[in-house]
Amino acid sequence: MANATGRPTAPLVLGLEEREYLERQVRRQRVARSMSERCRIILRCADGIASKTVAAELGVHEHTVGKWRRRFLKDRVEGLLDEARPGRPRTIDDDQVAAVIERTLRSTPSDATHWSIRSMAGATGFSHTTIRRIWTAFGLQPHRSETFKLSSDPLFVDKVRDIVGALPVATQ
Repeated sequence: MANATGRPTAPLVLGLEEREYLERQVRRQRVARSMSERCRIILRCADGIASKTVAAELGVHEHTVGKWRRRFLKDRVEGLLDEARPGRPRTIDDDQVAAVIERTLRSTPSDATHWSIRSMAGATGFSHTTIRRIWTAFGLQPHRSETFKLSSDPLFVDKVRDIVGALPVATQ
């Protein structure tokens, strides 16, 4: 590679177990497309192919190839996994969300026939936008008296949590 241009890259050498793991990830049908793409990048780089060529073959940008090559050299296979994304962490846990749902379904305010978003916010101490997010996520509409029915199932909140999973409620 006497007439190669650009920065020199560190050689990427795979162990037998690493190569088998990467090839298995590429072949798997139930793996995230992004993970499969990262494994293909590393396998092609390990074959001694230049980053520009790998990028052209796989239809990604050269910077993408460089990023995954560097992360693999630094952390090996663990470097290919997604890192935690930046952003504000949740301030409301699942138990607090369940308490809001339970209160919405099982009680009424003393001065009204049903909960409004703002009355629930005042009663719970959460912001009205948080209450709106919770109600929207679970499809709660207590203001619709003709169609809204309270569930008599004592395990309703648990069943809803199982179906919906973790809520993307981030603010208070």
